[in-house]
Amino acid sequence: MAGYGLPKEHHLSLVLENNLKQQGFEIEIINGSVSGSTSSGGLNRAEWSLSEPGIDLMILGLGANDMLRGIQPNETQQNLDQIIQIAKNKKIKVIIAGMIAPTTHGETYKNSFDQIYPNLAKKHNLPLIPFLLEGIALNPKLNQQDGIHPNKDGTVMMSKTLQKSIINNIK
Repeated sequence: MAGYGLPKEHHLSLVLENNLKQQGFEIEIINGSVSGSTSSGGLNRAEWSLSEPGIDLMILGLGANDMLRGIQPNETQQNLDQIIQIAKNKKIKVIIAGMIAPTTHGETYKNSFDQIYPNLAKKHNLPLIPFLLEGIALNPKLNQQDGIHPNKDGTVMMSKTLQKSIINNIK
């Protein structure tokens, strides 16, 4: 959610917050992401990041950078599992925003990585967005020139996906 390569007004957190406010929700989105961060970095920040009072919901969207770096899926899953546990201990609801891997690191890696998010959602009984970049990934019209990071239009699509899940889970 850091908004890599985009002007601040097109960062996912601001687009999402504005869309939810337009629908009548009194909400503040806090962007706790760090561009390029891995699940290990997220775990190192989790206790501190989730310590502010008034946090009701966390969208857990880490892991894509782990995959791009070839970090073993079991390590990513353990880190995300610990982040979820920290949030649950603080009575913060969690929505898992999943990713899927290409075959760049091989079929075995892909199969293991692709199970991380469904496994965690099942283990913790959490809502899951199976693939946050559904319809966005590999679409040149929705990505920046690097072919990896969503552009403004891709961010709007991600926002709509997240918005639907948030609305379904804050009631």
